Amino acid sequence: MSQAISVSLPTSWQRGCGAVSQGGTDTRQMGSRRTPVHSMLGKRISVVGTSGSGKTTVGRAIADRLGIPFVELDALAWLPGWTNRPLAELRELVDERTRGPAWVVDGNYSKVRDLVWGRADTVVWLDYPFRRVFGQLLRRTLRRALRREELWNGNRESIRMSFFSRESILLWAIRTHRRRKREYPELLARPEHARLRVIRLRSPAETRCWLDGLTEHGGPSPSRDRTA
Repeated sequence: MSQAISVSLPTSWQRGCGAVSQGGTDTRQMGSRRTPVHSMLGKRISVVGTSGSGKTTVGRAIADRLGIPFVELDALAWLPGWTNRPLAELRELVDERTRGPAWVVDGNYSKVRDLVWGRADTVVWLDYPFRRVFGQLLRRTLRRALRREELWNGNRESIRMSFFSRESILLWAIRTHRRRKREYPELLARPEHARLRVIRLRSPAETRCWLDGLTEHGGPSPSRDRTA
């Protein structure tokens, strides 16, 4: 059975990590043997979190630091004209992209979760407060709409779509934030997911500190273990 632990960051980090020095990064490991977090991170990593939490940014950062491929599920799922790719095609693409020995995949798509988590060894969960996530999402949405930034396959967000339609990403975030916060602990507690190592990051500051550790230290090492 997996055991949840809370990891305190090394003393050498505390000057730059502020409140993060008390440790908010939760990981799981098999048994009770203490293992450095960088070795627990693995090389097949799923980054999850509610819309606007920064999954793509964090996923790319992890992939860059580890030198492994990055897969953005949104880029696979959306065809031109904001059309959903047929499920069979999407699953085939995800299957192909996750066959390798090392990758980072970002996204919450439940329809391919069995493929991603079935092959992953690590889940990084960006579990930020709603006010933080919504603020980030609002700024991102305004920037994309006003600058007409191209996202995937020629798709662009617009003011009308983002603020005055049922497809609004802002409405989606409002509807799903609480659900994600409730469902991820339930999903991760299932027996089939017990082998996954889980890193739960609760603020952007904590995430930045953790990412810096991947670069500077090869990953943080736990100073103490305690049941989370």
